Amino acid sequence: MHSRKSGNPLQSRANLNNKERSMPRPMTITEKIFAAHAGLDEVKAGDLITAKVDITLANDITGPVAIKEFKKIGVEKVFDKNRVIFVPDHFVPNKDIKSAQQAKEVREFSKEQGLTNYFEVGRMGIEHALLPEQGLVTAGDLIIGADSHTCTYGALGAFSTGVGSTDLACAMASGETWFKVPSAIKVEFTGKLNKWVSAKDLVLYLIGDIGVDGALYKTLEISGNVIEEMDMDGRLTFCNMAIEAGAKNGIIVPDEKTREYLKNRSIRTPVFYTSDINAEYEKVLTYDVSKIEPTVAFPHLPENTKPISGVGEIKIDQSIIGSCTNGRLEDIKVAAQILEGRSVHPDVRLIVFPGTQKIYLEAIEKGYIQTIIKAGGAVSTPTCGPCLGGHAGILAKGERAISTTNRNFVGRMGHTESEIYLSSPAIAAASAVAGKIASPDDL
Repeated sequence: MHSRKSGNPLQSRANLNNKERSMPRPMTITEKIFAAHAGLDEVKAGDLITAKVDITLANDITGPVAIKEFKKIGVEKVFDKNRVIFVPDHFVPNKDIKSAQQAKEVREFSKEQGLTNYFEVGRMGIEHALLPEQGLVTAGDLIIGADSHTCTYGALGAFSTGVGSTDLACAMASGETWFKVPSAIKVEFTGKLNKWVSAKDLVLYLIGDIGVDGALYKTLEISGNVIEEMDMDGRLTFCNMAIEAGAKNGIIVPDEKTREYLKNRSIRTPVFYTSDINAEYEKVLTYDVSKIEPTVAFPHLPENTKPISGVGEIKIDQSIIGSCTNGRLEDIKVAAQILEGRSVHPDVRLIVFPGTQKIYLEAIEKGYIQTIIKAGGAVSTPTCGPCLGGHAGILAKGERAISTTNRNFVGRMGHTESEIYLSSPAIAAASAVAGKIASPDDL
């Protein structure tokens, strides 16, 4: 009931190897992954296909529903005990009796099925930070999860998307599911980043430009010299929020940085697909990042963005740094650098959520956690916590939070009359010190 150290590695993907297949028509990376997993020479946008999945994923909210539906199917065992993954992370450590019951259902099912990859409290992390870290997802994979931010793994050159719990249950039983092949939008980021501008700012800027439905059921293929220079933490952050533009998936063509990240990490052999030069895109969007400032999304949609220079005077009650979007080591590092020698504003609660136990430990070893605590911040065990209004940081009526999470819908983090402003870790940390939304340059 653990990951790669179990001595029971995931089986090699059938009929695939490190060499690209010869495809009759030019295809995007997403189309190539679909074709390979559907056993077809080619696919195109709009095709309805049945494809084999490499990984299915669920958590303590979506897992119990999937388990219930799985039992209705009438099969005794999941299709592969190494490829069905459960990560309780939303309401754990359990916040109440109901959440404890949900976690128990996932735990008992995982034991009954002999699942290799069930992650208990103390060994778990936020699912979309944990799976790449553990090497459970890799380049060329087709991954589905009963969580909308499953699109995170596109940063590794995989197709990954969220599905409903019923669809997940069927895939848990059969090892396959159906898809409509999405059309693609290519997004290119060029130029040189301004100070304090990160992947989070770029994706917020993109969503602000095209809207929350601007890529509805489409592939967002992210490219450009800025992405090539971006580390894996940043790429994971960007792809994590593809769903906030309505996209079916976000994906980045693998390069040497991808190979290096996956080296000695992936349990299975990666398959490095690329998009053909003359692949068909619905449109190509190009952004000069030199024109992009640190960006803040105002309530109550991620598309309501403003540059930091246009935010104005907005006092906050709480600052959240963490989640599956921005709970990685680089995020905590940036926050600690800004907090060094400073104190959290007396009217502000700063709460930091490392993405995994490994990240937590590394942040302790590098002194980041000590810096945050000395500044007056609180540090939590890895959990989704307040991101979905779960626990460990719920907002009261009339309160405002700046947060590195991915959604700021009405009532997302607590009371329906509270407000959430989305930002990068740099802006969230600076705001915690200033007592209002601010840039590190304002301190």
